[in-house]
Amino acid sequence: MKSTLHRLLVLVLAIVTCVAGLPVSPASATPAVRNTNPIAERRADPHIFKHTDGFYYFTATVPEYDRIILRRATTIQGLATAAETVIWRKHASGEMGAHIWAPEIHFINGKWYVYFAAGRSNDVWRIRMYVLESSSANPVTATWTERGRITTPWDTFSLDASTFVHNGVRYLTWAQKEPGIDTGSNLYVARMGASPWSITGQVTRLTVPTLAWETRGHKVAEGPTVLQRNGRLFLTYSASATDANYCLGMLTASASADPLNAASWTKSPNPVFASNAATSQYGPGHNSFTVSEDGQSDIMVYHDRNYRDINGDPLNDPNRRTRVQKVYYKADGTPDFGIPVADGATPVRLKSYNTERFVRHWEYRARLEANVAPLADSQFKMVTGLAGSGTVSFESTNFPGYYLRHRNNDLWVERTDGSALFRNDAAFTQRAGLASSSALSFESLNFPGRYIRHSNGLVYLQAVTDAQGRADATFVLE
Repeated sequence: MKSTLHRLLVLVLAIVTCVAGLPVSPASATPAVRNTNPIAERRADPHIFKHTDGFYYFTATVPEYDRIILRRATTIQGLATAAETVIWRKHASGEMGAHIWAPEIHFINGKWYVYFAAGRSNDVWRIRMYVLESSSANPVTATWTERGRITTPWDTFSLDASTFVHNGVRYLTWAQKEPGIDTGSNLYVARMGASPWSITGQVTRLTVPTLAWETRGHKVAEGPTVLQRNGRLFLTYSASATDANYCLGMLTASASADPLNAASWTKSPNPVFASNAATSQYGPGHNSFTVSEDGQSDIMVYHDRNYRDINGDPLNDPNRRTRVQKVYYKADGTPDFGIPVADGATPVRLKSYNTERFVRHWEYRARLEANVAPLADSQFKMVTGLAGSGTVSFESTNFPGYYLRHRNNDLWVERTDGSALFRNDAAFTQRAGLASSSALSFESLNFPGRYIRHSNGLVYLQAVTDAQGRADATFVLE
């Protein structure tokens, strides 16, 4: 009833606005999510959990593989400088004595739980899954109890336990080497048992790495995590060796399907997130999901390196870093992760105030389109203006060093030539939106009175003289 009333009120408002001769703004856009990468150096397999107490809790693998750490902050960016506490250390010998990997922190039935993998001191590759528990309100200062190992049907290499609730049922998903299958690990799912460290009933094999991009260096599917949106379950996972070949795959199931039925899941034929030489990001993987501070945007958390070549075993290279970026969605409701963006400020999209379209480049010409593919064509790093402070410039995400600039009143994405003319052409003064103070407009630095404006699907630099022009020259940052 409330939803119906809300829609009627919005419709009435739109009609009144049209009668008044003012531009109609579409539904409120999701505000821009802007962070600075990396969030944490030398922290791999990251997991960020937003709790009801207003804090984000962050844990990850440390390169020494000997302890579990935890940070907390009220913002995602705040985790970068938050104090780090060691909440548990490996055993001096025996079980849980080596290779402490991939911790995840969850709040279940009023208690905190950390899932992690560990080997033995006398057999570091005898990796199994374990759980810590605490009833303290603050897990950073908590005392933790070891609840032991998660038992699965096979006593084999197993790791990367993660948990999710769907239709009121809690599930565990993980990676394991199954006897008789020639892979490093496959993905599995089962219902959780009576305790958060047990499973019960049917165990389902979700996928086996068989595709070329899943088997580079090693035949691996690991690091499963679930995102639930738009009437579907999206399970992302990591594949191949942990060097530049590492990448993310995805399984998709309907929210109405049984997660324990392997036939419910469809594997994407290609990686959904992979290395990108243009942005100098290599081996993105082992991700998790959290939400933005306002709860309106899904945020992907993952690790990668900012160089391709590694000497020796990638597991001995300590420089995987924790990074974040916003998850966008395609017209069909499936997530679009884009590319791993360059280090520094995360990019934004310029969404038209009066249409559901975005500024994007196509053959270097700036235009306005919906459902942009590839996503990165519509993502720009908003930086201090090339002409100096007080202005902003828009650097292409997938063509670093290329900027949105005007030339003969047309907008293009071009590589900077270092000239004063280019710097001025690519610098804009950010103004309150000409059609709405809650949005933004961008005035040319060297042609005052002219604004970035769309018309007939293209983007220009033009003077604005009427209500239509004000709406066309107003944008929302997403």
